[in-house]
Amino acid sequence: MTETRSFTILDGGRATTVAEAEGAALAKRAEVGGRPVALDLDERAAYLGISAAERAKSLASLEAPDFTLPDLDGQMHSLSQQRGTKVLLVAYASW
Repeated sequence: MTETRSFTILDGGRATTVAEAEGAALAKRAEVGGRPVALDLDERAAYLGISAAERAKSLASLEAPDFTLPDLDGQMHSLSQQRGTKVLLVAYASW
């Protein structure tokens, strides 16, 4: 009896486990379709990004994607909760 090795596909925030051959085929199909693909064959996993056309559509809308972050006291805040008010977002990176 042969053991079927699994392959994990991360697509649209969802993780799906499929057979290894099917996972590699899905990743290749996504790449041919113009989607960026991060593939790790040793770990049998692939991340499928969104297409350039989909990213351009999102950017053209000028609408910020929703996100949730904690304040200094640990209370969580979502951008969508602030709809209709002005928001100043300060981003910092140490690099």
